[in-house]
Parts: sequence; C-alpha cells; structure tokens
Amino acid sequence: MVLVFTKTNGYRHKSIEKGVNTLKFLGLKNDFVITHTEDSLAFNTKNLKKYDLVVFLSTTQDVLGQEQQEAFEDYIQNGGSFMGIHAAADTEYEWPWYGELVGAYFKSHPKQQEAKIDVVDRNHSATSHLNSTWMHFDEWYNYKNINPSMNVLMRLDESSYEGGENGGNHPIAWYHEFDGGRAFYTGLGHTHESYDNPDFQKHLVGAIRWCLDR
Repeated sequence: MVLVFTKTNGYRHKSIEKGVNTLKFLGLKNDFVITHTEDSLAFNTKNLKKYDLVVFLSTTQDVLGQEQQEAFEDYIQNGGSFMGIHAAADTEYEWPWYGELVGAYFKSHPKQQEAKIDVVDRNHSATSHLNSTWMHFDEWYNYKNINPSMNVLMRLDESSYEGGENGGNHPIAWYHEFDGGRAFYTGLGHTHESYDNPDFQKHLVGAIRWCLDR
C-alpha cells in the first residue's frame, strides 16, 4: 500500500492531480495500491502502519503539525519508506529531520526549459531504462543543504540550460537509507507533460519498486 500526500500551504502545482492519476494508473499496471490524501491527520501511528511507502507529491511549505511529524519520524525509524517528487523539497523548512530525509531543500528555479541530465548510475531500478544522457523539459530546481551521504542517480548539466546555481554537482534524483528507512527523491515532475512521458513513468515505477524493496 502506498500513501500519496499532496497537501500544499504555498505554491500549488497544477500538475498534482495529473500526478496522482498517473501514480494510480501505474499502480494498477505494476501491482501496488495508491491511496491519496491531503489530510495531515492521516499521519498518525495507527494509520501509517497500513503503508509500505509514503509519497510527498509536490507538497509545499508547512504541511504537518508536531504530532504528525513525530508519527512520521517513528514510521521511518520502524522501516517505512519515503519518496519525494518535485516540490517535496519545497516543504517543511523548519523541520531539519525532514530536510535530511529528502536530501536537500529547494532554493530557486529558472524558467522552464529543456536540459541535459547526466545519468550517473544506471544500476538502479529508477534509471536502468535510461541512456547515459537524457534531454528533458521541466522546471529545474536549484538546491541548498544538500545531504552529502545520499546516492546520486542523475545530475543536471548546467551548461545545457540557463539558471543553474549548483555548479558541477547538481543532483536531480537520488536515494539513500536514512534513520531506519528508505528515501528516494526526484526533482522532475513539474509539468503535466512529464507524467505522460514513458521514461518518467518508468523512473517513478522504478523508484517505487526500490522503496517497496521489490
């Protein structure tokens, strides 16, 4: 069972509904069940026990209260999994544990444009279908507080587009084991069109498979 959480207290991405529907469609094809909520009270110990994975899909700003934060920390510490998509990095700036779980916080972004992604690790289920480079159109985040211990799968080539601020080390998808659980993040997924892209769909399914330890 996978819980997809889309609460926003800042910018709300118009692609959220498309993302939820795409994850439900991919779940039907790949044998995982999606439950969708915007209710932060779903983050309690009893309810979270039902789920093998919690996905933050373009959440923004402060979305959980203190009790919900503690329940989610407990969930991860007991072997739960987390996956963040796009604006999950633009969430919970006052909760340092969450920043470490995601792996970085959003800093800024230039205009939407095509960029070259260097796929630096193709041995992961989220990237094994990709070539060593991938040209993709999206909204490209710059990051701050990048966790040095995470395993980077894809980096942006800042020479291929305008407005990159992370230099030669500009991760855009990564994973790590953290505080007893698993965590995966992808910076892609701003646009509606992303969710129709077969390569992005396979990227999401591969990430979910890793989070579910399949």
